[in-house]
Amino acid sequence: MSGGVSKVQSQHGRWTVSSSDEEDAEPARQTGGPFLLTQSVRKDYVSDSDETVVDEEEFGAADSGQGSTASSTHGPLGSGHSRESPPSPRASAARKIGQEPASNPIKTEAPDPGRQPSLALKRLRPSSESGWGVSSSDEEPDTKAEARQVKEELVDQRSPGPMKKKQRPEGTDHHYPSASSAAAWSPKPESDGETLDKWDVLEKAKSFGFYLTKVSGIPAKDNCGALHIKDILSPLFGTIKASAQFNYCIDIPWLVKQYPEEFRTKPLLIVHGEQRQSKAELHGDAHPYPNVRLCQAKLEIAYGTHHTKMMLLLYEEGFRVVIHTSNLIRDDWHQKTQGIWLSPLYPRLPEGSSESAGESMTNFKRDLVDYLTSYRSAGLGEWITHVKQHDLSETRVYLIGSTPGRHQGNEKQKWGHLKLGRILSDRASPVANPESWPLIGQFSSIGSLGADETKWLCSEFRESLATLGKSQRSLSSQQVPLHLVYPTVENVRTSLEGYPAGGSLPYAIVTAQKQPWLSSFFCRWSAKLTGRSHAMPHIKTYMRASPDFGELAWFVVTSANLSKAAWGMLEKNGFQLMIRSYELGVLYLPKAFGIETGRFSVHQGRLPDCQVSEMSFPVPYDLPPQRYSSKDRPWIWNIPYLHAPDTNGNVWAPS
Repeated sequence: MSGGVSKVQSQHGRWTVSSSDEEDAEPARQTGGPFLLTQSVRKDYVSDSDETVVDEEEFGAADSGQGSTASSTHGPLGSGHSRESPPSPRASAARKIGQEPASNPIKTEAPDPGRQPSLALKRLRPSSESGWGVSSSDEEPDTKAEARQVKEELVDQRSPGPMKKKQRPEGTDHHYPSASSAAAWSPKPESDGETLDKWDVLEKAKSFGFYLTKVSGIPAKDNCGALHIKDILSPLFGTIKASAQFNYCIDIPWLVKQYPEEFRTKPLLIVHGEQRQSKAELHGDAHPYPNVRLCQAKLEIAYGTHHTKMMLLLYEEGFRVVIHTSNLIRDDWHQKTQGIWLSPLYPRLPEGSSESAGESMTNFKRDLVDYLTSYRSAGLGEWITHVKQHDLSETRVYLIGSTPGRHQGNEKQKWGHLKLGRILSDRASPVANPESWPLIGQFSSIGSLGADETKWLCSEFRESLATLGKSQRSLSSQQVPLHLVYPTVENVRTSLEGYPAGGSLPYAIVTAQKQPWLSSFFCRWSAKLTGRSHAMPHIKTYMRASPDFGELAWFVVTSANLSKAAWGMLEKNGFQLMIRSYELGVLYLPKAFGIETGRFSVHQGRLPDCQVSEMSFPVPYDLPPQRYSSKDRPWIWNIPYLHAPDTNGNVWAPS
């Protein structure tokens, strides 16, 4: 294609973009044309974009737009004012794509239907390291990153409860206690007048250990039971002796500040996937903190990422595992829908315990050791030892991990979608008429899935997820309905963050153009019952629901988006499973929670609601999923949206 404009027509609208030749070009130096707005692309966005643009069939594909997404000043929904963005801190999560930031975002006045918004923008000086597209080289591209600006935290920082329920002394306040007084805490009533006892909420939610993150700018009742990172790291959950943080996008100064002051000098290991200059910058960011050590994850297959998001917390009282979906940057814990699995507090085993001691019915301990061992890093040796020294027998979830490699033989079913399929075959309960039980996938990024649905999505991937017990392994998988929940343009436009929320949803036009068939599976993001319809999802969930959506056969929360890089792709006629990235999630099966029917009932409401039944699973968005209408379009992050301002009066004009 040479110049001009290319168009993609589907039943869900027409997308108009520059031709691929133009997308390949450097950001223009001359005047005219859209340029970068205030903020550049965050590294996690680049990560997911790499998944979407490049797979094993596309190493020679063109870059999908040398430049970053548009952004702007923005405030809470309905705030009536904007906040100027402060300069980005020097941090691994705040590295710039360009050499200097733009300072004048597109801001519309009261909408005038007859007037196009101005494109008066400050232009960036191009850099050899700019751009978020993927090179055609087999060498892993060195993507530069910029986090959204770190501002003073606005969310409610109070903890939801202690490690154990104990008698609370009267008269104690709601602030963080010292490590020695973790039991002496009493929650303060929420600002809307409801008395929501977070201690009791934590006790109820222990049934599943599944939480959402707190969202700033929504009613307090809709944050009932939700957690902020400061809650997780507070003394109420344990007296931290050391911790390990596994993540993709990491702002080290911000992360250190999330720990209570008394824990900020405790040993902290950060496991990352940075390379070359990005790695050097991360080391520079860590230098002021002598307690921080870095461990680089090996990424030996091109375009893989270290996308896992996990915390390992060693306490004086025991050990805890937290598997979640948030990057370690401020914006991911501010106004997005994120998911968390919080383990029980694991006690230390007696000295001299056997290797098999402390195992759960889900083999979680063995699988966690296998996952950590897959890094082949001496730096993780002590954490493998910590896992082995604790009793993880109370764990009720199954670990579903991905690790880079071409896995064969017995190793093949230890990872990715084949691991999920194996557990569903071995442990899930069969259902009547399984072909009528739909699969639901919900994610924040989409990979290149092939020319049609048979290439991966509705073949090997759906076959793994459609399994329910050995008797129904792969039975009628082609008939199982599939619903894919992904935000529309309108979802993003009307969100709390407005268009900048789309920077966390990096579905690229170069990928969308190749798979217009995917739109027939799309459903809108809708979370009215949890009060989070306007908090865009960075959470990733997968589930199998009954025909009336009132029950679940299983549920997964994970870091893995809908991509072959994350879940794996069969090669050599099924002889091996090729995975590019590190990913981690947990699988909930009803029988592991003592539900003999083999089905979770579905709870729809605040998550988790203070009155929720212990065995009613708190689904984070509305069921049944709502199919796209003929007017709905999936959010594409690297095309302009100038026709209507967002909730904060801004438009979206990527370069």
